[in-house]
Amino acid sequence: MRVLLTGAAGFIGTRIRERLIDGGHDVVAVDAMLPAAHGEDAAPPDDVARVDVRDAAAVADAVAGVDVVCHQAAVVGAGVDAADAPSYAAHNDFATAVLLAQMFGAGCRRLVLASSMVVYGQGRYVCPGHGDVDPVPRTRSDLDAGAFDHRCPICGEPVDWALVGEGAPLRPRSLYAASKVAQEHYALAWSESTGGSVVALRYHNVYGPGMPRDTPYSGVAAIFRSALEAGDVPRVFEDGGQMRDFVHVDDVAAANVAAVEAGTEGFNAFNVCSGKPVSILDVATALCEARGDVSPLVTGQYRSGDVRHIVADPARAADVLGFRAVVDPADGLCEFATAPLRGPALPS
Repeated sequence: MRVLLTGAAGFIGTRIRERLIDGGHDVVAVDAMLPAAHGEDAAPPDDVARVDVRDAAAVADAVAGVDVVCHQAAVVGAGVDAADAPSYAAHNDFATAVLLAQMFGAGCRRLVLASSMVVYGQGRYVCPGHGDVDPVPRTRSDLDAGAFDHRCPICGEPVDWALVGEGAPLRPRSLYAASKVAQEHYALAWSESTGGSVVALRYHNVYGPGMPRDTPYSGVAAIFRSALEAGDVPRVFEDGGQMRDFVHVDDVAAANVAAVEAGTEGFNAFNVCSGKPVSILDVATALCEARGDVSPLVTGQYRSGDVRHIVADPARAADVLGFRAVVDPADGLCEFATAPLRGPALPS
């Protein structure tokens, strides 16, 4: 198939491009080369065209004759503060709307969209006495006292985390999350109005070689690695018991190829995860042990609005797409401890 891949020079896009080519697909690779992701004055690789997805004319040229679009281009991370809102809205919301319009004009009716676990908000929780509950926000007094777990809104007792399925409500808690929900909603509306197919891949915590470092938009794995590279120790917030799912970038690439090759109809969302939950403290410890020189520091500090636990259910992706992650986080994190990272994108 002829595949238009946006964000093709990025951390994830680079791996997807390699997998698609290895699979015999004809890839039209484009990237805006935003400084926040690639550094100032970075040039795209020879086989990647510089295209800003907000540019309708450039997108129209790129999408001509394409069978499916794999849309990875986005501004990522939780955002530093409210001043980041226009950037997310422009590069994620508006750019996706432009892309969908040009796909419609070109007669392309298949989209694979990079979404994120952040659309779920604070995750899923179960009270032993009351079942699934939407917990109340954590209070400052509890956090100051080191009581980090959510409480049941009915009985006030601590609740347990549970796997989040794709049918969970979408409740964004950051600028990035709001833009990802917007992308999904635009894609859903486009699918229903055109009869097109959309596969929204909700990535969980992606890590692996080539991950960007030294930027406020990095994931926690890269932040820990950057600290180790600088001769510091990973600083773990709260008690380190926050549960996440860390999925290797090679598995994310494989999920995208599976989605490109799938024959799904309408709008479908899938978790892209390892299926093996791990705590943030365990991630920091694994990186430190692999390097063999330091231990993580559990600070007890917290950030207002941070999500305590969010862990995905991998079953639907396995059942429908045939995707199952193959990199065990224990092995992948050991490799990641010394793997090369992408150099600083932002000036210090």
